This record gives sequence, structure tokens and C-alpha cells, in this order.
Amino acid sequence: MSTNESLRLPDPATASAVDLTAAMVDIYSVSDHETHLADEVERHLRAMGHLTVVREGDAILARTNAGRAQRVIIAGHLDTVPVANNIPHRREVIDGDDAIWGRGSVDMKSGCAVQLALAAELTDPAIDVTWVFYDHEEVDTDRSGLKRLLDMHPDLTRDADFGILTEPTSAAIEGGCNGTLRIRVDVTGRAAHSARHWMGHNAIHAAAAILQRLADYEPRTVTVDGLDYRESLSIVKIEGGIANNVIPDHCRIWINYRYAPDSDAAAALDRLRALLDGAGGTITFEDAADGARPGLTEPLAASFVRAAQRYAGASVGPKYGWTDVARLAAAGIPAVNFGPGDPALAHTDEENCPISHIEACHAALRAWLRQDGAHGTS
Repeated sequence: MSTNESLRLPDPATASAVDLTAAMVDIYSVSDHETHLADEVERHLRAMGHLTVVREGDAILARTNAGRAQRVIIAGHLDTVPVANNIPHRREVIDGDDAIWGRGSVDMKSGCAVQLALAAELTDPAIDVTWVFYDHEEVDTDRSGLKRLLDMHPDLTRDADFGILTEPTSAAIEGGCNGTLRIRVDVTGRAAHSARHWMGHNAIHAAAAILQRLADYEPRTVTVDGLDYRESLSIVKIEGGIANNVIPDHCRIWINYRYAPDSDAAAALDRLRALLDGAGGTITFEDAADGARPGLTEPLAASFVRAAQRYAGASVGPKYGWTDVARLAAAGIPAVNFGPGDPALAHTDEENCPISHIEACHAALRAWLRQDGAHGTS
């Protein structure tokens, strides 16, 4: 796939967030191929005299320096999952709405486009901003450009009072996020010819108790700081057997638990161990990432909610999936998700973002960062 290195982003000082979205979608930036898009974003940010710009790999940080009493970090990732014949972009009417169609239009180039447009426009914001555009969100968490910036430049990233991740939320506010934990359960048996099954011990049959416990389990719904987080517990993969005429001597089950942000990974793992106690098998912890509380209790967060409700008609709810708001929360920065695009369309072949979402998110963030109207931080 061509990386479209001849393509350029239009000047964000004159281009709309919608036009920037379309141009970003056209630039191929599947994980590990973000460099050209990062170059384009950096080129424009460095031309803005009111910003201090730092780049680490393909992650870019740009800070206003207006000397305001409060600072917000607003972040979005530049990479996408692999394309599926869905670049370049198309602008068309989809389900009655004008939309930008194409890979990344939802996850999350429309959010990044809103950031870039506002970075150019807001030369003297009422709230200082640390704009972040980062790489490698769609792959292993240790490769995250946001993680790299937080680790390598704590003096430039950890002084924020509040954070916004422009992940797709259909222009709603989604506070915090659930954590995610994965375990593996191994059940052993004894191999035998399937014509003499009584001479063996079928590991898949022996796993039935584990499967039944999980099928019968009623996931919790937990209220955290006024938002109801619905958990999910699922078998996501199962393996066993080597041939159609051999009793399987091994069965391996992978389980994913999305746990509410009232728990950490240790408590979530204890809950799983208690659920599966006595069902057989050996549990192996594979990985986990804690979630984040809603981040809506601080005055700066409350003022953002008021602006988003006024200018985007935003509702407020929980985030069920894991996002990098958890990474910001771990750095001591309460954060929310707020961005254009329906998250249910992320990663799909028909990914498309309504233009109305882009314009609503742009208007809400613009008004809040300028402190227009009656949604001040007091």
C-alpha cells in the first residue's frame, strides 16, 4: 500500500476541521506508518508562533504558553487499523447525514482534525492547552506514543488539570473507562483413540464446568461517581484437540474481563479466581490495564460538560471500552472521552463520520477553551 507521501494537509489556519478530516483520511497512516502524517501535523504546528512544539518519534506535543491558571491536555492518535479498500475518502450522504467516509474518519482522524484546527485558531486561549498527536495506539500498549511522551516529558505533560481524549463518542461525553484483564485457563486430559474414548480423558469435556460458570455469570453494573459502568466477562477464544479421531488431552480457554473502575487489576483477578474456584483447570494471568474513574468532579471538568451540553447537545455517560484516558488518569490527570464519530463504526469497512459531529465537537471545544458564555470554571 502506498503511503501517499506526496499528499499534504491544507493550512489549518484557513481549512475547516471537515476539510482537515478528509485530507487526513487520504494520508495512509496504519500503525508503523504514521511518519508522513506526523510530519505534516508537525509542519503546521511549528508554523504557529504561539506554540512550543516537541516531537518524540511520531508523537508530537504542542503547548500554548498564555500563563493561564489552568491547563488541559487534549490528545488524539494518528494511526489506524489496516485499510480495507476505504481510502481515499468520499464525502457523501449516509443514513441521511452528510459524512466523510474512509478509514480513520471515526477512529480517530476527525478528532485529530478538530484538534489541529483549534490549535491554529486559538492563539490566546482562556485555558492553556497541551495538544498531543501520537502514534501506535492501535497496537501493543507499550508502543504507545502517548505513553512515550508521558514517560519522557513529564514536565510537559503532567501539569495538566484535566484531559480530553478525542476518541469517537458521537459527540457525547464518556467519562473514564472500564479496565481490561485477560487470563488463560488450561485444562488437561489424557489422549486416546476416539474409538476407545473410555481409555482417555477428554479435556474439552472437562472444561464444561468452566464454560457453564461463565455462561451463568451475571456481570456487575457498578455506579462510580454517578455513572453506571456495565461490566462484561466473555470467553474470547478456545482451543483443543489435534485430530478428528483423537480424544483431546488439552483444552485452552482465553477469558476477557472488562471491569468497572471501582476495581484494580488485582481485585478483578481475585474476582475471576473466586468465580472459577473448583471448576478445574489452571489459571494463568496474561495482561491487564486498569480503567479510570469518570474524571468529572473537578470544576474544570464541570465547565467542559456545560459547554459540551450547550454547543454539542452532549449527553454524559460511561466508557465501556478501555481508552488512553486511563493512561492520563494514572498520570494524575482526570480525563474524559469526547470526539466525533460513532464508535460502533470504528475499524469497520464502512467507517464514516457525520460532518455534524465534527462541527459540534469543534464548536464545543472552541467555546470552552475561549470560555465563551456562562460555562466558566468558577
